Amino acid sequence: MIHRTFSVFALLASLACTPLLAQQTAVDYFENGVTKSRTGDFTGALQAFSMAITMNPDNAPSYYNRGLAKANRAIDLNPKDALAYLNRGVSKSKQDDHRSALPDFGRAIELSPDEPQAYYNRGVSRNKLEQHRGALQDFNRTLELEPVNQGALYARGLTKQTLEEYSGSLTDFTKLIELSPKKAQPYAARGASRLELTDFAGAITDLNKAIELNPNDAESFLNRGFAKGKTDDFKGANSDYDRAIVLDAANYKGYYGRGFCRSKLGDQKGAVQDFNQAIELNNTNTESKVVLNGRINRATLGNLLNVVQERNKLNELSPERSEAYFSRGMSKNRQGDSRAAIADLNKAIELNPTYAEAYFSRGMIKSAQNDQKGAILDCNSSIKLNPRYAEAFYVRGIIRHALGDENGGCLDLSKSGELGYTPAYKVISDYCN
Repeated sequence: MIHRTFSVFALLASLACTPLLAQQTAVDYFENGVTKSRTGDFTGALQAFSMAITMNPDNAPSYYNRGLAKANRAIDLNPKDALAYLNRGVSKSKQDDHRSALPDFGRAIELSPDEPQAYYNRGVSRNKLEQHRGALQDFNRTLELEPVNQGALYARGLTKQTLEEYSGSLTDFTKLIELSPKKAQPYAARGASRLELTDFAGAITDLNKAIELNPNDAESFLNRGFAKGKTDDFKGANSDYDRAIVLDAANYKGYYGRGFCRSKLGDQKGAVQDFNQAIELNNTNTESKVVLNGRINRATLGNLLNVVQERNKLNELSPERSEAYFSRGMSKNRQGDSRAAIADLNKAIELNPTYAEAYFSRGMIKSAQNDQKGAILDCNSSIKLNPRYAEAFYVRGIIRHALGDENGGCLDLSKSGELGYTPAYKVISDYCN
């Protein structure tokens, strides 16, 4: 009887202790693994990370750290194990510790100089650290050792794009398409390179295929819209930008492109709304009149200015978004809001002081407001930035002539004609002879 009582008490004590053990969570095991790793107890760290994975199999850092512990233990046992260094480097890189991963990849290469994966992984980490030339060398070596390594072909092509070696990237993406014709990424990447090389027709062909294979790739729609805009297919481009915005409503470039197309298609109200979005979405950047006393009066000056074609082309939107301010200004001016247009052009110039078209367009608006002195200053800036800006010489010439400087005005008009702007010769014929 006493024996049975003792057994019951023992069982109760055992049950009482069980919840205490169960109170250890996956986080506790993970932190315990980290502590053991730091003290060099890699066997204990392995056990702790394994327990953390058992309790929470969806926690990626537990797997990475377990891999790191395995590699550390392997290196302790055999300091000349190239695979262990490679694995440790991979574990570090997966935790975005690329700087620490590089020495491990380097050591793996020293121990096994013909292992392509070590070069590939070092190239990936070098790219992450913006060491693009070194990354390119690593991908070159990977492909010398393994010419059909698709990951290395794609990575090398992207690296060449980063280094603005677009022609060279085409070869890599083309080879990748030959190896995997059903993958969308190489078509999209080759299309992007062709876009940079101004091969708009080729870009559209590639991007058509990329979109066919992956109809949810917003970037391909953006790029195809840009290519169509460059070929003056503004209706087609508008549709692509519509789709890009549906897929990625936070990408301000889509609004800029669609706004440009809407403007070209006559929808200035919609264009301004889109340019507003292009400028505001996730953006961290966001005088006296003179009397005309020459033979060209104000009405005639206005008529002569009206023949000037607007230099507003679809350009890639830069990070500071000066192009969006410029295009919104042009749309506002067409709506008759010249004050708001000037404000946008001021901002475009503030963000990009070398924007010759923005100075020129602002000068045109200032002249229409009878601020001829300001117009000449803007034309001066345009010509300084682009000495072959024929329209700027033309506008400056007729304004100078209207202000009484007939000799200077006619010289500007003559220069405009020499640069290929033929309307200048009509003005010279009427006012300079």
